[in-house]
Amino acid sequence: MGFFNLIWRHLFHDFFLTDRRIGVASNGTQDIPHVSAGQVGRGHAQSNLVIPSHAALRARMPFHRAAQIPFKRALVILLNPKSKRIHHADQFFGVGIARTRRWPEKLISAGEVPRLHRVARLFQFGMGGGRKQAKRKNILPHIAFLVGLGTTAQADLITANDYVAADPLQAQLGQLLFYDKVLSGNKNIACATCHHHDLAGTDGLSLGIGEGGMGLGTKRTAGMGQDAIRKRVPRNAPALWNLGHKDVRVVFHDGRLTPSDLFGNGFNSPAEEWLPQGLDNIVAAQSLFPLTAQFEMAGNLGENDVTHATQIRIDRAWPLIADRVSEIEKYVFLFKTAFDDVETAGDIDITHIGNALGAFITTEWRSFDTPYDAFLRDGTPLPAQAEAGRALFFGKANCSSCHSGALLSDQSFHALALPAFGPGRTRKFDPIPRDVGRMGETNVLEDAYRFRTPMLRNVALTGPYGHNGAYPTLEGMIRHHLNPAAALQGWTKDLAQLPNVPEKVQQIDFVIQSDRREMARQASKIDITPIDLSDAEVDQLVAFMHALTDKNHDMRPMGKPLAVPSGIPVD
Repeated sequence: MGFFNLIWRHLFHDFFLTDRRIGVASNGTQDIPHVSAGQVGRGHAQSNLVIPSHAALRARMPFHRAAQIPFKRALVILLNPKSKRIHHADQFFGVGIARTRRWPEKLISAGEVPRLHRVARLFQFGMGGGRKQAKRKNILPHIAFLVGLGTTAQADLITANDYVAADPLQAQLGQLLFYDKVLSGNKNIACATCHHHDLAGTDGLSLGIGEGGMGLGTKRTAGMGQDAIRKRVPRNAPALWNLGHKDVRVVFHDGRLTPSDLFGNGFNSPAEEWLPQGLDNIVAAQSLFPLTAQFEMAGNLGENDVTHATQIRIDRAWPLIADRVSEIEKYVFLFKTAFDDVETAGDIDITHIGNALGAFITTEWRSFDTPYDAFLRDGTPLPAQAEAGRALFFGKANCSSCHSGALLSDQSFHALALPAFGPGRTRKFDPIPRDVGRMGETNVLEDAYRFRTPMLRNVALTGPYGHNGAYPTLEGMIRHHLNPAAALQGWTKDLAQLPNVPEKVQQIDFVIQSDRREMARQASKIDITPIDLSDAEVDQLVAFMHALTDKNHDMRPMGKPLAVPSGIPVD
């Protein structure tokens, strides 16, 4: 929001309302601490871009390496305490370039000088303290330049303080629930089955095998006899990394769960007003929906009381699941310990289960210790290939137009014309085996085939990629982004990671591709512009994606439990 605050507070206010110069105070003061180049190198320098609101300069102005106007955490502030004045003595500020021994940064620094002159020219710096500001008719160049500078050349840093708070006892309880199959209709699948620690919080499949299946990952089978699956899970299992970040405001591939006061329970969700009140955050709310999904965890109609209840109304199933948990003595003890409002088994309800699961997920799947985070935090250089990929990501390749912000996601929805396959996410009035994406939630035609932009920490660990897992490799997914139409034509069925299933289930896998009209509709909906990159540049982008892998990704705070209170074996 810093950029928009600048627009409001220091453009509209200063240009339209008053006759003063633009002023941005640093930490509530008008003076900028004098900082040496050595302090900059150690990351001790003030990181905000600041413009003194007084005419006489009393200190140097810190300036970002890529000439941005961000208001958070710079990697390197290009400031030299012995810098030369570029304009007159009564100018707004003096600007300097930090000295560095690394040639790449020397070249980057040299390139900033023309930009700094451009800043002075646009804002008419160096005109004398008594000279009035530019007239209102000249506001557009100012705004246009700020928009250009506001395009970040790096993401914001993530710290431990950026996550929602979670009670440790609730998180420990949530760990057990996450791995306990007692939460599923037929007691044969857990949350962890599709979001397992051994698979970086995913299942390694394009489309998962849910309730009724056996095993994990690519070795998971469709089950046997009457218990065998009747349908693949329609979408790729989303990664759990950083779902607990405070900025997360939309979950699921189609964004069907968002914070909202629409129904009086804090969320706009498929359960509408039937979602119970008291859920701590969006992750706690999200954790309740797979429990009632037929092909994920609930089971098929007629198999158990939970799936039968969901056919009546979604909220009828949740109390049945809570009753199961409250019948297990160890769980009762753990809930009484973790929640102040639980005194007896009868006090346990689905909000306690959701909040415990949410506490575990938001605690367990945090990622902010990647090579890229070290680069943001203290300037630790990335490997040459990854650094070249970073420059492409935030520059020529235009990846950051969607993969932006601290989480490398705009949390919006875009159509990429990914190859269609699988059972689709059908609706009662739309039984065709297709997935219309965001439109399935909004019923707005313009949202057809659009899906949420995924976050990218640990992306190298969480393939296959796309809302349906169409590509097994990062390279394949990146190449699709570069030219969706061409990639769609060149895609082959063997790229889909689909374990063997019964023939009647397998027959539906690619049937949608025989619908020429539907294929034409999907192919025509592309929200990104093709970009021409060389093979070497694609490799560099892949290298940058690997630089987003947390060095502790396989050493989670709690990990997988050896056993769960229900006594059901843990996968």
